Amino acid sequence: MDEKMVPAELPGKKVGEQQIQKWMQVLREYKKGKHSVDTRIINAESWWKLRNTTEEDRKSDVQRAGFRSRSAWLHNVITNKHADAMEAYPEPVVLPREEGDRAEAKMLSAILPAILEQNRFERTWSDAMWQKLKGGTGCYKVVWDQSRMNGLGDIAVERVNLLNLFWEPGVEDIQRSRYVFHTELMDKDLVQQTYPQAAEQIKTETFVAQKFLYDDTVSTDGKCTVIEVYYHVGRVLHYCKFVGDVVLYATENETEMPVRRMVQEGPEGPVEVDVPAGPSMAETGLYEHGLYPYVLDPLFPVEGSPCGYGYVDLCKSPQEEIDLLRTAVAKNALAGATPRYFIRSDGGVNESEFADWTRPFVHTSGNLGEDALRPLDYNPLQGNYLAFLQETVQELRETSGNTETATGSTSAGVTAASAIAALQEASGKGSRDSTRAGYRAYREIITLCIELIRQFYDAPRKFRIVGQSGQEEFVTYSNSGLQPQAQMSDFGIDLGYRLPAFDISVQAQKQTAYTSMAQNELALQFYQLGFFDPARTDQTLMCLDMMDFRGKEEMLQKIRSMGALYDRMMQLTQYAAALAAKHQDATALAQVQAMMSGTPAAPAGTATVEPNAERSQEHGLVRKARSQAREASQPGGGT
Repeated sequence: MDEKMVPAELPGKKVGEQQIQKWMQVLREYKKGKHSVDTRIINAESWWKLRNTTEEDRKSDVQRAGFRSRSAWLHNVITNKHADAMEAYPEPVVLPREEGDRAEAKMLSAILPAILEQNRFERTWSDAMWQKLKGGTGCYKVVWDQSRMNGLGDIAVERVNLLNLFWEPGVEDIQRSRYVFHTELMDKDLVQQTYPQAAEQIKTETFVAQKFLYDDTVSTDGKCTVIEVYYHVGRVLHYCKFVGDVVLYATENETEMPVRRMVQEGPEGPVEVDVPAGPSMAETGLYEHGLYPYVLDPLFPVEGSPCGYGYVDLCKSPQEEIDLLRTAVAKNALAGATPRYFIRSDGGVNESEFADWTRPFVHTSGNLGEDALRPLDYNPLQGNYLAFLQETVQELRETSGNTETATGSTSAGVTAASAIAALQEASGKGSRDSTRAGYRAYREIITLCIELIRQFYDAPRKFRIVGQSGQEEFVTYSNSGLQPQAQMSDFGIDLGYRLPAFDISVQAQKQTAYTSMAQNELALQFYQLGFFDPARTDQTLMCLDMMDFRGKEEMLQKIRSMGALYDRMMQLTQYAAALAAKHQDATALAQVQAMMSGTPAAPAGTATVEPNAERSQEHGLVRKARSQAREASQPGGGT
């Protein structure tokens, strides 16, 4: 779809000014119904920036002195949760539903990470996690961008500002909304350059979405609101882009059938002709999958809304109490550290000299009576106030799950590594639950990407992937394996076509140095235990079947092939020994017997270890505890 070549309005088009006026009325209703969500998101962002005391400073008598404590307990909660989410950064594994799709699923598992890498999805994931933890909902957009790859087009995965997205009030799944609107404030001159056919008709915007309280001054002069609306006609997804009452692009207006130029034999030789290449956009809609290209990931879901609430909404009340108490404690401490006095107006004391602590002498006029100066009484705060402050801090940490154990420390008396790991495992339940919800949204993103590949990857494309041996490989891929495939006939009945379908498994991507070290230690342990001895293939496979670690399937395949090769070698050796005995070749028989009596790999527990090597290594329980603590916040234990 090339938007620059689409006229703004032509006679006979279905979508025009009348339809836009109807949509604008619906959009205003959606905005009115979403007002509470927008307000909550804006307030949460203000709290995140520690700007949450503007109105309170004007109203509270405690703040009249101008000092306000702004602690970062809530800030620390969100940063720790974000770190847990980034530790569990996902990667997709595409699984086939039929045996014939196994090769296609393997190829998709290899190229999908490359597509996401081209979209800088790690940064998108990070931004969406900030959005989810602060405002309560992360939002992604998965669309086809025709301008990418020099006009060839490619998938675009972006984070969306929820303030610019509007859906039907009361629905919990955005896919069930009748319309979905997405607004964006753009420079008017740029819109006119992109759509010159509508340049004279574009006017000042009549709709403005809510905005965050930015640090910078954002001017709206010379800008206009570009509105995108997605809607269904039957099961077909349609799309319209407009400004004011001017249609910039509408799929329902694309009634011309696409054509493909082919060479055919004519009376005078080969000629180029245009043949129909499928139904028009007005019939097929924007995307064949028929879904809105938005994925919402709520943190704490609520009934009647696809959005949830975040840690700011959950913890801002105890955070406010902490700030008020800390302010009172700080002011009380300042009052005790700065003595104040009553001075009689006729006491004759030089106040400037008295207030200057560097002056050794203070002049007075007349006699200085006992009541000329009198210090003000100071009442220090009692311990119960400080205890209440600590309890409020603990309440915030317990409510958010950001306890001492989750941040790497433990309470007094807990010193065993296994006990610390158990506490960290329990404290990571909240992070694992949030990450699993993020994985569900990620699975929807991957599903939309596969459907866009199925629809638009007609031309072969090159990808750099990591091969099975760990080396770079360059592969060519198109959507031919994803198209409907003819099935065999049975009992004389044509079974028609089937559409390849896949399941998406999401796992945490391992990129840390600690994970590499743990994987290397596991390989060394397998070697020391004799797992790579081909004579013990059966025992090794039985043991590995009860284990779970990354790369298990590849290791099982290598051990099976090595065991099969060893069995064939032993059979050949026996044949060679029988032939040597038959021909009474003593030299050959001795060589064969030496080969058959070769020393196998060292059995379990016989690995050679230098005397001081064991002292320099950590105990096995400690290493296990470190591994459990490292994976406490990841779904599935990090496997």
